[in-house]
Amino acid sequence: MYAVIETGGKQYRVQEGDVIFVEKVEGSQGDAVNFDKVLLVSNEGDIKVGKPYVDGAVVSGNIEEQGKGKKIIVFKYKAKKDYRKKQGHRQPYTKVKIAKING
Repeated sequence: MYAVIETGGKQYRVQEGDVIFVEKVEGSQGDAVNFDKVLLVSNEGDIKVGKPYVDGAVVSGNIEEQGKGKKIIVFKYKAKKDYRKKQGHRQPYTKVKIAKING
């Protein structure tokens, strides 16, 4: 059984027991989180596709970690104008373990 969920403007194909990294979700380590924006649910060949979401389908999971990704460097400059700007950025993420798919 698998499902396709939408969170943080992205889509993820998940199964029970999967660990995914999503855009930051409010909550602390050990909290339960529910994803109700389920686009597709497949149960042993029986596929339900939503318009845009499947009614009554919920994917449950637990937050394992809140963290930040690897640092990226943002460097801006204008040629011949002595303008330079260097910034770093670390994108926050949430590590979620999928517990159950109801659909």
